[in-house]
Amino acid sequence: MAAAQVQRMSRLMVKTLRDDPADAETLSHKLLVRAGYVRRNAAGVWSWLPLGKKVLDNISHIVREEMDAIGAQEVLLPALLPKEAYEASGRWDEYGDLLFRLKDRKGGDYLLGPTHEEIFTQTVKDQCTSYKDLPVMLYQIQTKYRDEARPRSGVLRGREFQMKDSYSFDTTDEGLVESYALHREAYRKIFARLGLDYRIVSAVSGAMGGSASEEFLAPAAAGEDTFVDCPACDYAANTEAVTFAAAPVDAAAAAAGAGPVEELDTPDTPTIESLAAHLGVPASATLKNLLVKVDGEIVAVGVPGDREVDLGKLGEHLAPAVVELVTAEDFAGRPDLVRGYVGPQGLDKVRYIADPRVAPGTAWVTGANKADTHARNVVCGRDFEVDEYLDVVVVQEGDPCPACGAGLRLDRAIEIGHIFQLGRKYADTFQLDVLGQQGKPVRVTMGSYGIGISRAVAALAEQTADEHGLCWPAEVAPADVHVVAAGKALQTEVALDAAERLAAAGLRVLVDDRAGVSPGVKFTDAELLGVPKILVAGRRAGEGVLELKDRRTGVREEMSVEDAVTRLRG
Repeated sequence: MAAAQVQRMSRLMVKTLRDDPADAETLSHKLLVRAGYVRRNAAGVWSWLPLGKKVLDNISHIVREEMDAIGAQEVLLPALLPKEAYEASGRWDEYGDLLFRLKDRKGGDYLLGPTHEEIFTQTVKDQCTSYKDLPVMLYQIQTKYRDEARPRSGVLRGREFQMKDSYSFDTTDEGLVESYALHREAYRKIFARLGLDYRIVSAVSGAMGGSASEEFLAPAAAGEDTFVDCPACDYAANTEAVTFAAAPVDAAAAAAGAGPVEELDTPDTPTIESLAAHLGVPASATLKNLLVKVDGEIVAVGVPGDREVDLGKLGEHLAPAVVELVTAEDFAGRPDLVRGYVGPQGLDKVRYIADPRVAPGTAWVTGANKADTHARNVVCGRDFEVDEYLDVVVVQEGDPCPACGAGLRLDRAIEIGHIFQLGRKYADTFQLDVLGQQGKPVRVTMGSYGIGISRAVAALAEQTADEHGLCWPAEVAPADVHVVAAGKALQTEVALDAAERLAAAGLRVLVDDRAGVSPGVKFTDAELLGVPKILVAGRRAGEGVLELKDRRTGVREEMSVEDAVTRLRG
C-alpha cells in the first residue's frame, strides 16, 4: 500500500473558533465555520478551506466511483451559457429571478448555469447520430449558480454550489426506465457510503419538467423540505406530491338535507378564525376562498376553512403559468369581489378551483360577496360549480395515507438528490433524433439526475455532529486519524513518529504538532474537527503507550503505535 501524506497542523491553514458566528442559525453553519472548513465571502458565496476541500473531494470521489460503476461517462461543460438554449426551452423566463444573467462586451446575453439539460441535449445531438450510439449516460461535477432571494444556513442554501448532474439518453421508454433504475440504485450506494440517513420520496418535477420524479431526503431539523411518511406502509412523499382522494358523498341527499342558503350578518369577521368564533362553528365547516392571479387572470381557490392553500402545489398544477396573490389594487379594480367576504356562489367571470374535499353535495358557511355578510348552507353542485379540482391544501400531520389510509407523519429534511424521468421534453425542443434500426429518425428520451455535493457536506454535519463538534463518517473525513501531541518535546516527537508510521501504512493522518498550544485546546480542536479516530501521545508516550479514542463513541484504549496501526488499518 502506498504511503499517505501527513498533514501537520503547524503548517495547515486552519483557524478554529470557540464561539458560534453571530449570523449562523443551523448546526452545520456554526460548526463548519468554527472548525475552519469554510469561509463566507458574500451572502450565499463560500470559500472551501483546506479541510473543507478534502471533505468535498472525498464526497466527489465516492460519487465518481458509483457513477462510473453504472457506465456513466464524466464530462465537463461550461458554466457560462448562451441565452438561446434556455430561451428555446422556455426556462430563460420560467426561472425568473433565480437566473444569474449577464451580457458580454458585444451585448450578447448569457447566464450562469443552474442546471444543464439544454446543453447536454445539444451535446448529444452533435455527437450521437445513430441508435448504435445509444444508450449513453453522461455526468459532470461542477459549480452551479442560482440567485437565491434569501441565501441562508451556510452552504445548505447558497447562490453558488457544487453539484453532480447526470443525464441519460435512450431510444425507448423501456430504456429510460432502465437508466433511471441504474441511477436510483447508484444513489442508494452513494448515500450509504457517505453515511447519510436518507429517505426516497415521491416528488414533483417543477421547472425541470418530465414525469416520474423522486427525491432523496436526509432528515434533519435544519431541513427546508417537509416530507411525509406512513408508519403503516412504505409510502413517503414530498408534501407537494401528496394527493388526496375525497370520500364519496351522496350529493343529492346532502343537498336535500342542507336547507336553503341563509345570509348571516357577520360584521368584522374577514378571517376564518373570527367567523368561526362569531358563529360558534368549527373552522372545518367554513369554506375559505383564496384569490390568486394566474398569468394575470383572477382565480378563486376554495379549501376547507381549517386548511391552508399550498401555493407551491398550486403552482406545480398550473405550471408554466405564473401564480401570484391578488393585491389591494386588484380588489379596487373588481368591486364585485369583497375582500374577506368572497363566496363561490354568484362569482362572475372568475374561474373556481377547489380542493377535492369541497365535493359535490358538501355544505359550507362562506362569504356572501357582501361586506360584513356570510352565507350558510351553500352547497357545492347546487349553489356553485367547481371548474377544476386540484389537490392544493397544505398537508397536515395525521392526514390519511394515499396508499393505506393510516395517519401520515410530517418531518423536516434536506434534499440531497433528485432524479427525473424527463421523457422527450428537451429532445422535442432541440429535435434530438437518431437514425433508428429501421432507417427512420427516432426521438430520444431523457433522464436527469442530480446530487448536491456541497449540500451533502452540510447534511452530514447536521446528522452526525454532537455537542463537541463535527463527527465525520470514515470515507468522508479529511483524515483517518488525528494524532495529538499532548505535551512538550517528547510527546511531539512521539506523535510525529506515530504519524509517519500510520501514513506509511496507507492511513491519512492529521497531526497536531503546534508549539505553544495547550493540550486542552488541542483536545477541543480534535473534537471540533471531527476526524473519526484520535490518537494521543500523552503522559505515557515515553513508554511507547498512546491513547486511541473513537470520536463518535468516546471509547478510549491504551496501546502501542504498532497496535494502533493494526487497529486503524482494519
